[in-house]
Amino acid sequence: MKLPRRNFLDLAAGAAALPAVSRIAWAQAYPTRPVRLIAPFPAGGVVDLFSRLIGQPLSERLGQPVIIENRAGAGGNVGTEAVVRASPDGYTLLLITSTNAVSNLLA
Repeated sequence: MKLPRRNFLDLAAGAAALPAVSRIAWAQAYPTRPVRLIAPFPAGGVVDLFSRLIGQPLSERLGQPVIIENRAGAGGNVGTEAVVRASPDGYTLLLITSTNAVSNLLA
C-alpha cells in the first residue's frame, strides 16, 4: 500500500497533537447529584423489590444516593413515560420488565 505524502503529514500532525488534546478533554464528573430509579409498578411488588436490590449497590458504586420512585399505572407505561419525559442527562433510570417489550409491540 502506497501512502501519499499529504496523508502521511496529516497523520503525523494528528499524532503530534494528540497528547495536547487529551489533556484538555477531561470527562465531567458523574454523578454530582442523586440518581432516580423509576420502578413502573406499585410498591411492595417484585419490581419494587428488584429496584431496591439494585439501588443499594448502585448507590455505593456511584457514590450518590439512588432514589427509588414507584410510578404505577397503565401496565408500566406511566413510569416509562416519566423517564421518557425526563431530561436526558443520565440522572433518571428505568427498571424495565418484559411488560415494556409487550407494550412496545402493541403500540
